[in-house]
Amino acid sequence: MTAIAVILVFLVAALLLGLRARRGKDMNLEEWSVGGRGFGTMFVFLLLAGEIYTTFTFLGASGWAYGKGAPAYYILCYASLAYVLSYWLLPAIWRYAKEHRLISQSDFFVAKFESPLLGALVALVGVVAMVPYLVLQLKGLGIIVSVASYGHISSHWAIIIGTVALTVYVTISGIHGSAWTAVFKDVAILAVVLVLGIYLPVHYFGGIGDMFQAVDKAKPDLLTLPASGMSTSWFASTVLLSAVGFYMWPHTFSASYTAQNERVFRRNAIFMPLYQLILLFVFFVGFAAILVVPGLQGADADLALLRITTATFPPWVVGIVGGAGLLTALVPGSLLLMTSATCLAKNVYRLARPATSDAHVGRLAQLLVPALALIALYFTFNGGSSLVSLLLMGYALVTQLFPALLASLASRRIVTKQGAAAGIVVGVTTVAVVTLTGVTVGDLLPVLPQAVKDLNVGIVALLLNTLVMMGVSAATRTPDEAAAKDTRHEAAAGTG
Repeated sequence: MTAIAVILVFLVAALLLGLRARRGKDMNLEEWSVGGRGFGTMFVFLLLAGEIYTTFTFLGASGWAYGKGAPAYYILCYASLAYVLSYWLLPAIWRYAKEHRLISQSDFFVAKFESPLLGALVALVGVVAMVPYLVLQLKGLGIIVSVASYGHISSHWAIIIGTVALTVYVTISGIHGSAWTAVFKDVAILAVVLVLGIYLPVHYFGGIGDMFQAVDKAKPDLLTLPASGMSTSWFASTVLLSAVGFYMWPHTFSASYTAQNERVFRRNAIFMPLYQLILLFVFFVGFAAILVVPGLQGADADLALLRITTATFPPWVVGIVGGAGLLTALVPGSLLLMTSATCLAKNVYRLARPATSDAHVGRLAQLLVPALALIALYFTFNGGSSLVSLLLMGYALVTQLFPALLASLASRRIVTKQGAAAGIVVGVTTVAVVTLTGVTVGDLLPVLPQAVKDLNVGIVALLLNTLVMMGVSAATRTPDEAAAKDTRHEAAAGTG
């Protein structure tokens, strides 16, 4: 019961902190969804860099280290590259968003391409991609609380209770609740990860180096990339896909709107890659678990961190680990719910009813939060796949927005709205087909070299997307568009 009591303390503290964040705020749509564009360096840092510390990190990273070994290193690499990209990408997005008072990611595409229909398409793609990501958080929440409570709280009830909590504070406090809870989450998770990542290798093996020697002796091939399958080419293509898709997640994209000024992004870009190094300690836990709690197969590998924790520590420590893990689901889950609701209300519902006021859109977005939470619960209880697989599928979807975004930042309008829409549709369709059928590049083109067959299929979708986008744009571009500069881009570039 000690572990349960500690977990409940974390849950209540997060709920109260999230609710208190509303105090003194007039929760119009802009305040609810982007914090009135008044967040400083710390909050923006935690909303963007802290995004890596989710249930995926807590369970999926250690689970992949346990079950797959070296391929897990991709998790360490991709966000670091994304943070470097943010130094140039996010200031440009922020300037344009501030100039045009944008609220959602879809608003950006609507304004850039002068197409509400394209905005609706982007909103739907984003929501569809965020569903598996939200399911990932809820699945992780259930696993964490169930195991950390020694089975006294079932996974189903843990998911339901956690979903109710995050739905309440998101509906009431919006992104302010997410930001303040993110502070609590990151402090807790960093403390837990560092303690576990240092203590467990020392306790069981005498040190981190000794642990790797023991793992290498027991499983000689685990610490190197295989020659086929998750090979070097798979690794490189997956890192690239995840890096360019990192800021394409609608909740991460719109979180950049919350900054006070563009200097916030440049300061953060310097430190965020260092923050990523904390993931090494999550890997250390997974590698230590290989020999301490052997035999976890398939999706059960995601239990590696929790199994070694319950085998090593007293219940009160397990409760702290479970409480920190609970927070890794609540914070990103709240952002996903809020962003999905905003996109649907502002860019889909308003397209059908253009006369809808901002106040009505804001109320509708808040009402959509519990509805979306129920949909996420359905898929959580009726879906499969490991945590990492769910995340990779979502990344492959949102990355299909990157070519059109990149083209929109050019000084000339090189891509038309028809081209952008066609590219996105082709890319998303390709991802959907290969995900549902389980087809790989090797299955499609078995005569190609192994390095090409091992490429992440999301890269293939991205290439098809880009080719179709440029081809359709060339066919639909008018002479005036070919000669005109994007004056809106220039105006936004001159502000900030």
